Amino acid sequence: MRLPANFYKPLAVGAPQPFRELPVRVERMIHFMPPHVEKMRAKVPELISQVDVVLGNLEDAIPADQKENARRGFIEMARDNDFGDTGLWTRVNALNSPWALDDIVEIVSTVGDKVDVIMLPKVDGPWDICYLDQLLAQLEARHEVKKPILIHAILETAEGVANVEAIASASPRMHGMSLGPADLAASRRMKTTRVGGGHPSYGVLADEGEAAARAFYQQDLWHYTIAKMVDACASRGLSAFYGPFGDFSDAAACEAQFRNAFLQGCVGAWSLHPSQIAIAKKVFSPDVEEVRFAARILEAMPDGSGAVMIDGKMQDDATWKQARVIVDLARQVAAKDPDLAPAYGFQG
Repeated sequence: MRLPANFYKPLAVGAPQPFRELPVRVERMIHFMPPHVEKMRAKVPELISQVDVVLGNLEDAIPADQKENARRGFIEMARDNDFGDTGLWTRVNALNSPWALDDIVEIVSTVGDKVDVIMLPKVDGPWDICYLDQLLAQLEARHEVKKPILIHAILETAEGVANVEAIASASPRMHGMSLGPADLAASRRMKTTRVGGGHPSYGVLADEGEAAARAFYQQDLWHYTIAKMVDACASRGLSAFYGPFGDFSDAAACEAQFRNAFLQGCVGAWSLHPSQIAIAKKVFSPDVEEVRFAARILEAMPDGSGAVMIDGKMQDDATWKQARVIVDLARQVAAKDPDLAPAYGFQG
């Protein structure tokens, strides 16, 4: 690991200075799209106004014989569109694949100034981040990229989860992490074929009582991993994301999973289908009543000190900090979706 004095130094002569504080952007959903499909690329201009992040996917779900077409398609869509305040990301192929190096080299060399984040799959430890960090610095220097490209790690191996804190600390390029439940389930030898969500056999029984039938309560397979990921990210100023929910037909279950992740500290989730965009916006945008109550706390305690009673409930410096988080997020969301500003009580 780099010494503290060297942590924020560029890793190549001529590479841009690493961010000391990550840019603040609304990222309620990372919307995946297959860039090798021409009709999907044609929808990108419309998509930009609908989502917070557009991600060109080069890895899973892209057939092996379409990998190069997907890479070329991403470069084309990056070059031909103005993304404004909508993030532009790509998920490259895993570092042990035959496509990863060409993905990184060709994208940075052609559209490096437009790409905000590279999502790296199957991260096992900080060594994966350090390799990509060094390579990006060399490419940025060679191609005169003006701002550093950030790295987002997917937790989808047991080794990666075990090393989650070291991964989060590996580089100033770290943007955050996402849960990758399908590959993680395989890595852990979990007995499920579902992509995210719960499992009908994973739960607890109610205590024995007079009733003959005992109620069964389904539990969340991913609670531990999400909590561990959120702690690693939050303690280092990074963002944690839920990842994919594979059952597009079950909107209610998708919303429940997204909401659980939101309450645990995740800032967003992946949307794999257009129907999930609205769900992510609904869940990861702060509740109107909660925002208005949080604003009352901040108004009653301008400097965050002391204690006050609001609606019969005591508020102190701890709840002031919670209120600050909610109101700050609400202001960012309202800037992205101005229709929400009046509901939150923000003036123009």
